[in-house]
Amino acid sequence: MKLQQIKGIANSRGLKTGKMKKSEIVRAIQADEGNEPCFDTGKSAECGQLNCLWREECG
Repeated sequence: MKLQQIKGIANSRGLKTGKMKKSEIVRAIQADEGNEPCFDTGKSAECGQLNCLWREECG
């Protein structure tokens, strides 16, 4: 997913993204959803969030 799309999701949730990096924005969205903010932390194999929107891009 492109950065502008991710920022759009964040903005629709009322999250301020400022100069945040993609990973930081995704983690903020995850936290807002009530999920573990684990995107791009190397924990994708152990997070247990199999239906996560970001699963394919996670590392």
